[in-house]
Amino acid sequence: MSAVDAEDFAQVRDAVRQLVREVVVPLEERIELEDRIPDGLRARAAEMGLFGYALPEEYGGLGVTMSEDVELAMELGYTTPAFRSLFGTNNGIAGQVIARFGSAEQKQAWLPGLAEGRLIGSFALTEAEAGSDPAGLRTTARRDGDGWLLDGTKRYITNAPIADLFVVFARSDPAERGGRGISSFIVAATTPGLTVGPRDAKMGQSGAWTAEVVLDGVRVPADALVGEEGRGYAKALTVLSRGRLHIAALCVGMAQRVLDESVGYAASAHQGGAPIGRFQLVQALLADMHAELLAGRAMVRDVAAGYDSGADTSIGPSSAKLFCTEMVGRAVDRAVQVHGGLGYLRSTPVERFYRDARLFRLYEGTSEVQRVIIGSGLLREAGMPRT
Repeated sequence: MSAVDAEDFAQVRDAVRQLVREVVVPLEERIELEDRIPDGLRARAAEMGLFGYALPEEYGGLGVTMSEDVELAMELGYTTPAFRSLFGTNNGIAGQVIARFGSAEQKQAWLPGLAEGRLIGSFALTEAEAGSDPAGLRTTARRDGDGWLLDGTKRYITNAPIADLFVVFARSDPAERGGRGISSFIVAATTPGLTVGPRDAKMGQSGAWTAEVVLDGVRVPADALVGEEGRGYAKALTVLSRGRLHIAALCVGMAQRVLDESVGYAASAHQGGAPIGRFQLVQALLADMHAELLAGRAMVRDVAAGYDSGADTSIGPSSAKLFCTEMVGRAVDRAVQVHGGLGYLRSTPVERFYRDARLFRLYEGTSEVQRVIIGSGLLREAGMPRT
């Protein structure tokens, strides 16, 4: 059940749409050039409660359902992904681990700050040899008196340069393989031995910072362990499933933006004395973008309803991420094609979105991994035994 009634949520959604289209969109070029979100925009987002809309109401959040989450994500996807990324891990994969699996003390210690935007959370799972497959996870957690010692290196960690806390995944039982024997810990960014590397230079999504995180003899107390020892990867899968559906909705928002840009350009740009929108092959590009956008939006809403009911919290979200991330890839490519040579210039929004969109097919599980999740899940439902 939603913690927000329908009328209040509609007002929240409309306020987010207004902020995105009237405030963030005009700042996109500045964010791209400076590779940062302006401090004033971060303060505005915090004031509106965007850092905690998916966190529990009792800790300062709005406690939105998945169906409400995707509606907000589709609005946020209309602009640079860096804006949503600023508060995405608070609401998503980092904040959800604490909200769903943390102790009462951990929730009280961290969630209010995350919800208010005073704190930035980061999700430290990925490693050089452990991206989509946990079997390669090398970071270790070994008992040390009444606490734990963490050692290892994490890669591509979103918000690491500005994070106040990390949800770190480490192998606590070296005898186990794969996802077993992995535990999760809350580690403050100021903990001795934790070092954040320089910001990664990326193809796109400027303003959304990622970096390497090194843990060298990082000692944390026993109460830093989140939930049951050795069950950390199961927690990661749970929150990643929600995150995948959220990303699918972001892609719908981005597809809407590049379609709007393309329709506007085709209606106004002239070749041979007529708008290029008169050419049927241009119309075909717009038609394909629109049809796939409608399919993606309907899919996201349907899967979100199934997630909220508990009917499908795995195959559906993976299917939505697979389809929508691939769909937006086709949409941005067509948008550049509609714009012609202008679409290849850095001064054109569709060029930026072309680069930004490429990441969606990689992070929180590649398209190939989603296909494995979907296929194996369907076969398990049909009764095929695990190997």
